Amino acid sequence: MKRLMNAVETMLDESLDGFAAAHADIVELGAERKFVRRRTLTPGKVALISGGGSGHEPLHAGFVGLGMLDAACPGQVFTSPTPDQMVAAIEAVDTGAGALLIVKNYEGDVMNFEMAGELAAAGDRRVESVVTNDDVAVPNSTWSTGRRGVAGTLVVEKILGAAAEQSMGLEDLRDLGRQVNARTRSFGIALAPCTVPAAGKPTFELGPNEMEIGVGIHGEPGRRRSKLSSADAIAEEMLSAILSDLAAPASSECLLLVNGFGGTPLMELYLMVNAARRILAGRGLAVTRYLTGSLVTSLDMAGCSLTVTLLDVRLTRLWDAPVRTAALSW
Repeated sequence: MKRLMNAVETMLDESLDGFAAAHADIVELGAERKFVRRRTLTPGKVALISGGGSGHEPLHAGFVGLGMLDAACPGQVFTSPTPDQMVAAIEAVDTGAGALLIVKNYEGDVMNFEMAGELAAAGDRRVESVVTNDDVAVPNSTWSTGRRGVAGTLVVEKILGAAAEQSMGLEDLRDLGRQVNARTRSFGIALAPCTVPAAGKPTFELGPNEMEIGVGIHGEPGRRRSKLSSADAIAEEMLSAILSDLAAPASSECLLLVNGFGGTPLMELYLMVNAARRILAGRGLAVTRYLTGSLVTSLDMAGCSLTVTLLDVRLTRLWDAPVRTAALSW
């Protein structure tokens, strides 16, 4: 295993220091690197807080800033942040309107965020949560009870971030987040596994002509292993699972997110955009918004996920609203 690092033990700290320095106009580090927060807070706005294990960059710290998150808590690689990190983040960015926690449906994340919310509420903070579970690949996995929260989390964070900037209240934001999650489905495949620095070996083995169907963002296995097939065939299988579960009405407008897992060239991701948009059009869906890139990654894993979110006029307007973060800006 080759890594640009000094030591496994200091890798996250040094990466966070570099991130904060490179984007000092947008973010700053909390004490003891417990969280990354927006440099400039908006008094009276509901604070949006997310987080999770590192190794998924730019999720979540890369989405801290205007129009998205107020704070993100980074855990060690593929390990949930601790409740004290989240409590510290809530206290740092809640300006009086309460805090909404956006949590991916992995057991460690759900447990620790729930504990943090209870601790903060005991200190007279108003806290609500949204749990994302957009993955349709497997009903349960090594890391979760129920569906995993994967790239669709980004969509929830962006839309809620815009709504929060427009002064939407805490309970309404919670309800909106749950609606967006219900309108979002994702499916991922891996062409090569990732290697966790502390382990020094791949999370699973794939033959030269094999791929993993339905993989999660921690490199955990999916629903089955198969021979490598064409991009069109891969996109067809992914979207068939997504659309059969989403049950989209005919002529629906949608957002298509093609997300790389960290080891996939943009050339291949845009090829998947082309394959996916043709399939969606053939199923009667109109892709009116696109997002493409390695945004919810799994270290150096090769492969991608497709995410489809059903849009309406309000959600489209919120998606289009201004955003300025390290990873997204328009």
